Amino acid sequence: MKTFVSFAIAIAISSAAQADQEYTPDIEKTIPIDVADPTLNIWKQKRPDLQAGREPGLINVQRYPGGYGFNGIPTFFRLPVALTPADLKAGDVDVAFIGAYVDMGSGSRGANRGPNAIRHSPSEYVSWGSMSMPHMETMINPLKDIIAVDYGDAPNNHLSAERSMEPIREIVREAMAVKNSRGEHVIPFVIGGDHSISYPTIAAAADIYGKGNVGVIHFDAHYDATQFFGHLASHGTWVKRLIDEGHVPGKNFIQVGLRGYYPSGDSFEWMRKNQFRYHTMAEVDRRGWEAVVKDVLQEANDGPKNIYISFDIDVMDPAYMPGTGTPEPGGITNRQAFRLLRRLCAERNVIGIDILELAPERDPGYTTVHNANRLIRECMVGIGLRKKGIVEPDYLSPLTVDDGRD
Repeated sequence: MKTFVSFAIAIAISSAAQADQEYTPDIEKTIPIDVADPTLNIWKQKRPDLQAGREPGLINVQRYPGGYGFNGIPTFFRLPVALTPADLKAGDVDVAFIGAYVDMGSGSRGANRGPNAIRHSPSEYVSWGSMSMPHMETMINPLKDIIAVDYGDAPNNHLSAERSMEPIREIVREAMAVKNSRGEHVIPFVIGGDHSISYPTIAAAADIYGKGNVGVIHFDAHYDATQFFGHLASHGTWVKRLIDEGHVPGKNFIQVGLRGYYPSGDSFEWMRKNQFRYHTMAEVDRRGWEAVVKDVLQEANDGPKNIYISFDIDVMDPAYMPGTGTPEPGGITNRQAFRLLRRLCAERNVIGIDILELAPERDPGYTTVHNANRLIRECMVGIGLRKKGIVEPDYLSPLTVDDGRD
């Protein structure tokens, strides 16, 4: 009997070994791209007549000077459109919104609907154009105090995250390379899309400002530095690529909001080895939100003067952001996020921003889109404060905190 059992075990081991050998993937057998296909690059080819027949400048596609949120042709915040770098230059632009549709890097589709959800999303009573209103807490009107435009969409190969990376990098670099009349680079504001997009957008910032000259503040429930199944373009790999390629030193990488079951112990060791500064929600629970905010603001000043903000909406609690592919309970609140983003954009030299992982079809009640819209507006208010020279910490208009009585 013992001999039979041993024989059976040997057969099983042999069969498993043969199976492993038989099914070991051969990378050379990966199905190639047909480089002779006439549609190979059609998705990233710009129209040749973008400037034809007109002087460079901003294009207002709205028929009326202003309206309520439900009116108007859906550009980002009903802003004018720019199609070329010459338009950005002639329009003296501060902020250029760019839609980026990649969602193949997450394993959870739907974030490709994020950019146009924001274009369609202004609250019914939050008006635009000549009817736009100031932000009550600061009295900054983000649609008048800064010059912002819809710069259209980054190229997107909807079957390949890998092939989409470099064209996204090119269009972000194209916008960021333009300087306005104050000698400041245009700030690209990228709306996605999954978090793989941050690799090309931050690499583009390093192209313009130089490797090592950009610091990143990364808001996320997850640390996004692990390779999956050999893929180098995914929403969980982009941080590692930026560090490994030298675009951003680890000591200039600040993470806020980590929680749940990941990163692992090995991952934390990797972060420490690379001198990351990170703030978990466990730290927030122990020390308090205000103490962590103070550290984040100080750390943002301890390194390059140029700061890029990458905001995965799953850093917020799913009560506020249910419409995302990887929701994680126990996140930050909308008021915490609004205030900190506004402060960073006002008090630090923010040179690029992305808001990512918005999957509106997973949003049960418009909650996610509504809060994402407000996140973006708070960033714009902060940029408006900085443009006006108001960099007082946590600035609030006296009208909103003091009724004038003794």
